[in-house]
Amino acid sequence: MKRVVTFGEIMLRLKAPGHERLFQSPVLEATFGGGEANVAVSISNYGGQGVFVSALPDNEIGDACLGELRRHNVDVGHIVRSAGRMGLYFLEAGANQRPSKVVYDRAESAIAKAAPGDFDWAAILADADWFHVSGITPAISESAAALSLEAVTAANKAGVTVSCDFNYRAKLWKWGKTAPEVMNELVQYVDIGIANEEDCQKSLDISADVDVHSGALDTKKYEALTEKMLDTFPRMTRMAITLRESLSADRNGWAACLRDETGFHLSRRYEITDIVDRVGGGDSFAAGLIHGLMTYDDPDDALNFATAASCLKHSIGGDFNRVGLKDVEKLMTGDASGRVQR
Repeated sequence: MKRVVTFGEIMLRLKAPGHERLFQSPVLEATFGGGEANVAVSISNYGGQGVFVSALPDNEIGDACLGELRRHNVDVGHIVRSAGRMGLYFLEAGANQRPSKVVYDRAESAIAKAAPGDFDWAAILADADWFHVSGITPAISESAAALSLEAVTAANKAGVTVSCDFNYRAKLWKWGKTAPEVMNELVQYVDIGIANEEDCQKSLDISADVDVHSGALDTKKYEALTEKMLDTFPRMTRMAITLRESLSADRNGWAACLRDETGFHLSRRYEITDIVDRVGGGDSFAAGLIHGLMTYDDPDDALNFATAASCLKHSIGGDFNRVGLKDVEKLMTGDASGRVQR
C-alpha cells in the first residue's frame, strides 16, 4: 500500500443551500474541506494510505473533523492539537453567468499559528512514498510558509518524492511576502509540479501568453509553458497543467497536459455540463495524478486517470471526491454514458 503524506489546513466549509446567495436562507451546510486533506481522502479512496498532517484546535469541532477524516480511512495520527481556532470558508455556488464565490475566515487558525519544530518530520516521513503540499499553505501565514519549507526539505532528505500544487489564492497572500518570493524557494525542493495557467503566472511569476478568462485554449502555448517550467526548475521532472474552459458556471471544458522526459502529453477532453460543485476539482486532479504516476508505467494513463477523476468530482457536492478506483477507471476507459448501473 502506497503511503502519501499531505500537509496543510482543513477548514469548516459553510455553504449556502443549492445555488442560493449566502444567507438568502438562514441555513448553511456544514462540511469539512481543504486542499491537502482533499488529496489524502482521494488517495485512501483509491486503496492507498492517505496521511494528513495539520494542526487542529483541541475542541469539539476539531474532534468532529478528525472523525470525518477517519471515516474516509485517512491516517490522522500526526495531526497536532493546539491553541487557535479552525479556519472557516463560506461558499456560494454560482450558476450560469454568476460565478461561485468564496469568503475566507481563517486568520489565527491552529495551523496558521503552528511553527517550525512543531512536527517530527523524520517520524512522519519515515515510511512515506510521497509528500504533497500546495501553494495555499505557505499563503496562510509566515510561520506556515516556514513550516512548508521545513517539510519539503525534510522530504528531500528522506528521499521522498515531493509534489506541489502551485495554487494561487490572492485573498491569502497578506502577511508580508508575495507568492513568487516564497514559492520560488519552495519549488527548488519539488519533483512534480501541478498547476493551472494562472498559478504559474501568479505563484511563480512564470509568464505565459494565455488569457485565463478567455474560455478558449491553445495547446501550443501550454507546450511552451510546461517546457519553460521544467527549464526554470531543473529539479522538477514532471509538470502537469489543468486546462479548464470556463464557458459558464455550469458548463466547463476539462482536460489536462503533462510534460516529462518523454515529451508533451495531452489528456482526453470532457464536456462538463450542469456542474454540481467544482470546488476541490484541482485537488481531485492532483490526487489522481499522484495515484496515476505511482500506478501506471505509461504517462498518458496516469494523466487520463487524473483527468477522469477530476471530471467526476464536478458531479459531487462537498470538497471530497467521493469516488473509487472502479468509478474512475470506468470513465477513463471511455464509458461516459451516465446510464443507470443495475
